[in-house]
Amino acid sequence: MENRARETAPGAPVKAARDDEDGRDSGLDDPTAPDGRLDHHKDKKGRKRRRRRRGGQKPVADAATAEPARAAEAKLHAAPDPATPPPAPPRGKRRRRRRKPHVQGAVPGGAPNGAAAPVARPEIAPPARPAPARPPLDSGARRSASPNSSGYYAALDLGTNNCRLLVATPTRPGQFRVVDAFSRIVRLGEGLSRTGRLSDAAMDRAVEALKVCRDKLETRPIRRMRLIATEACRAAENGEEFLARVREETGMTLEIVDRETEARLAVSGCSSLVGRDTDSVVLFDIGGGSSEIALVDVKDRRSRRLADHIVAWTSLQVGVVTLSEKFGGRDVTGQTFADMIDHAAGLLDSFEGRNRLADRVGNEGFHLLGTSGTVTTLAGIHLDLPRYDRRRVDGLWMSSDEVDAMNARLLSWSFDERVANPCIGADRADLVLAGCAILEAIRRVWPSNRLRVADRGLREGILTEMMAADGVWRRGANPWRNRPKWNGQ
Repeated sequence: MENRARETAPGAPVKAARDDEDGRDSGLDDPTAPDGRLDHHKDKKGRKRRRRRRGGQKPVADAATAEPARAAEAKLHAAPDPATPPPAPPRGKRRRRRRKPHVQGAVPGGAPNGAAAPVARPEIAPPARPAPARPPLDSGARRSASPNSSGYYAALDLGTNNCRLLVATPTRPGQFRVVDAFSRIVRLGEGLSRTGRLSDAAMDRAVEALKVCRDKLETRPIRRMRLIATEACRAAENGEEFLARVREETGMTLEIVDRETEARLAVSGCSSLVGRDTDSVVLFDIGGGSSEIALVDVKDRRSRRLADHIVAWTSLQVGVVTLSEKFGGRDVTGQTFADMIDHAAGLLDSFEGRNRLADRVGNEGFHLLGTSGTVTTLAGIHLDLPRYDRRRVDGLWMSSDEVDAMNARLLSWSFDERVANPCIGADRADLVLAGCAILEAIRRVWPSNRLRVADRGLREGILTEMMAADGVWRRGANPWRNRPKWNGQ
């Protein structure tokens, strides 16, 4: 409204610029219309205002008295004499300003009736400021200037079945404290084995989960992060197209890691679960679209990094999602379960390094180490947990007989019974037996009486490697020391 006078078209009434004694705009209008005619309404209004300023003096009646009136008006506006006190204003009721009557056919603020109405210029709102652009989130982003400065580390793993995020800060040598975590089943690889492409519905689910991860990352001072995608994006024809969509909609840049890197990260994430009495381990990560297996020889302890002790590794092109889609995961019979095992075992036959630890298998210093939803589910059922509890599951030891009992128990349950179990639920009810079949194939190649359960994996491996690369534990003790020994329980 302050710019109305500047935006008025030529010929429209212009407000006078004279000020009152109190400094406010007098608001006097020129009573002459653009066509030269007298606007009686405005002239009358102006006379009333001038009469109030003159202390109630009536306006000049005719031309004969016009000159004395103008002289009197000039005297009123002249500089006051300090010796003469100003006249007191007349007493009486304060008059209210009358509203301007609405005349039909007149344009408010425009010319009077009969005159050409000025073209009103629409008030243009100032352009809205664009929202500040989100900073890109990618691997290695937001590094602090100093390697010893404070901040958090973040690791994101987008797999065939799950989207997981972990935010942590380093503590004692080789360890860290988790400050935020997120996990959601998105089934990005749903239908991938049949079509070779990621479906629109699966990509939508994954993008929505990644938006949650983005919001979590933006609320903390992240020192370094690594965001990875695994088998689903590796195998899909439109994997790169999907990652481009992720960049556009979330600002996150994910890297597709190769199978060797995935196996190494899984080993790094479980380093704290390898005790001092262990000399060799077969570590496996049963995923949604692939299963990584690493043979680890830690007899000589030549390095503090467990991943440096890998002597052989493989990545099976089978996971819980692909295997359940191939054989069916809802109604699994004993024969179907046996066929699943044979399929996974056939893939293991082509692993050339499978015998690298043949002389260690069956010894006291050898054991299996599983990191996946399959083994954590078995552990939760074995403990008969009313709800899944990571603190009780992570690091749990299970004997060979206990694993056999859990497989038989799961195979005896119907689909609805698996859904009702709090450690399985509807999201895993059609996948858990496929995972058990892959586990059974691994146990047949590397039999062991001890299986250690790890509720950790790629995310923990990413965090461990980033923190080690930054030297946050450089002055600390060797993380291999003071490991608890297995007590057989």
